[in-house]
Amino acid sequence: MASISGAAAPPSSSSACRLRLRRQLLMRPSHLRLRAPHSIADLSRSSGSPHAPAPPLASRAPGQGGGAAVEKDPIKLWDRYVEWLYQHKQLGLFVDVSRMGFTDDFLLQMEPLMQRAFVAMGELEKGAIANPDEGRMVGHYWLRDPGLAPNSFLRTKIEKTVDHILAFSQDVVSGKIKPPSSQAGRFTQILSIGIGGSSLGPQFVSEALAPDNPPLKIRFIDNTDPAGIDHQIAQLGEELKSTLVIVISKSGGTPETRNGLLEVQKAFRDAGLDFSKQGVAITQENSLLDNTARIEGWLDRFPMFDWVGGRTSELSAVGLLPAALQGIDVKEMLVGAALMDEETRNTVVKENPAALLALSWYWATDGIGSKDMVVLPYKDSLLLLSRYLQQLVMESLGKEFDLDGNRVNQGLTVYGNKGSTDQHA
Repeated sequence: MASISGAAAPPSSSSACRLRLRRQLLMRPSHLRLRAPHSIADLSRSSGSPHAPAPPLASRAPGQGGGAAVEKDPIKLWDRYVEWLYQHKQLGLFVDVSRMGFTDDFLLQMEPLMQRAFVAMGELEKGAIANPDEGRMVGHYWLRDPGLAPNSFLRTKIEKTVDHILAFSQDVVSGKIKPPSSQAGRFTQILSIGIGGSSLGPQFVSEALAPDNPPLKIRFIDNTDPAGIDHQIAQLGEELKSTLVIVISKSGGTPETRNGLLEVQKAFRDAGLDFSKQGVAITQENSLLDNTARIEGWLDRFPMFDWVGGRTSELSAVGLLPAALQGIDVKEMLVGAALMDEETRNTVVKENPAALLALSWYWATDGIGSKDMVVLPYKDSLLLLSRYLQQLVMESLGKEFDLDGNRVNQGLTVYGNKGSTDQHA
């Protein structure tokens, strides 16, 4: 069995596996010839370093009601930093948990629980039911590597959706698909209507990865505030004629999204425009929204899958379509995510960044969320990271019962803003 100290067990990922993932996702025929300057590949080249970043100078007390004493010996601090630093040089990712102050007893206690979690994750990736109440699988990892899908039907569905996204995006950007009334002769704006995971992911990726001058600029309606909706429409002005409207709702009946859609459709009518010629739906097949878009003859429709939750839907059509339309290299996004997935399958905790974060959060919050987590990105383009993580972490970990039916009332509150701003405040 692999252990937390784990010097013996090799990583589960390999160069051959990584090359296979890259070939599978990059060598398939692509209809899109755009490349963003902020793609995963560029990020790896610019931020990846052959050297580990220097450790912080100050020591912090761990959780667990005070836990172990704070280490102040600089030599021991350095040794611990070297021992616990995770590095993925290809992706330019470093995770430093050396200041969490884990005790040996804590690590021994958590080892069987971590191994149990690894087994459960492996079963989920193979198609095990994750939600017994709804009988649903959880398969967002298949989006990054369709070869992992439990059957050929799902694999084909995923691959066809990506091809559809690439082809549609290329046709829109090139002007082959164009609005009927715009003097520009092509679409210039995107108005995305959605809420929760249907908006947070696309907003974050747009801020983090979109080029400075994207082929289509994007705006979001993610609230039911009439003034906010009117403001977005007013900002478009005459460009409403060249605006591609993307409506995102898994069920097709989300009240907030439907309210936004109704307001936008009214604006189109008031401007004498045919909304159906500029509307795109991303939703489950045969949902209310899907049927509406089909009957009214909207420009196009893209699927959402019942085995992909909203907070993990960024690498489905929900996130890939808006990203591709902005000139972001979505194939590189998929490759990067697949490579990261490979790292999180490693059963040696020290070599698994997701396991390190889970262990840290559990230690710092006594396993029940007794403390809050503040996320402070120092890069302007990562401002929305904390907002994205709020839903991802809080919705995932905030549970009344665990999988064994025990009442745990656990959760983890996440908040944060720009690093320098919060420090100054």
